[in-house]
Amino acid sequence: MNVIIFGLGVIYVAGIWKFWNGFEKTNFTRSLPNRIGLALLWPALFLTNGSYRRNFRKALKG
Repeated sequence: MNVIIFGLGVIYVAGIWKFWNGFEKTNFTRSLPNRIGLALLWPALFLTNGSYRRNFRKALKG
């Protein structure tokens, strides 16, 4: 159980890191609060929003 929680934590942090570094390749408004919010909420937004999903993939290609 602890291994699963650790793995999910690693995936969450890696997603934040990759999105943060590739943020400039997205269509989102370039502001620090926007960047922070979108990076921290990436799992929920990725699952529920098609536009965010496309932009997240653009960020990951960076």
